[in-house]
Amino acid sequence: MNKTELIDKIAAGAGISKADSKKALDATVNALKEALIAGDKIQLVGLGTFSVNERPASDGINPATK
Repeated sequence: MNKTELIDKIAAGAGISKADSKKALDATVNALKEALIAGDKIQLVGLGTFSVNERPASDGINPATK
């Protein structure tokens, strides 16, 4: 499913126009993005948990040349 298909599904499910559903989706994504940038953890029941984790870089090894 791409963004356009998701907008169509939201519009059909909520009974609103595609323009309004696009605005709602964009506002939701921006709110999630801002929360993650701020370091918050997002928990959406039935969808998932989103958070940003800092991890050290890993060394890649080429199996052919080691």
